[in-house]
Amino acid sequence: MATHREVLSYLRPNGGYVAIGTDYEGIQFTECEAFSKEEYEAGFAQYDEWKAEQESVKAAEKKAVLDRIGITEEEAKLILS
Repeated sequence: MATHREVLSYLRPNGGYVAIGTDYEGIQFTECEAFSKEEYEAGFAQYDEWKAEQESVKAAEKKAVLDRIGITEEEAKLILS
């Protein structure tokens, strides 16, 4: 489950807000467009899906590089250690 901080970073990656506490009511939008409490609450599920997708893409890119150079992940770890 996403944290308050992760959801805020997901919804407004460039910042522009001040968060006091971990409730929606503690968010003050200082230099960004405000989002609703509903958007904030939906952001928890959206963040988890987005993060899983990002990790999947990163894993696929990593596998493609390893396949291209013809080594396993374990071999790459040995080389880099």
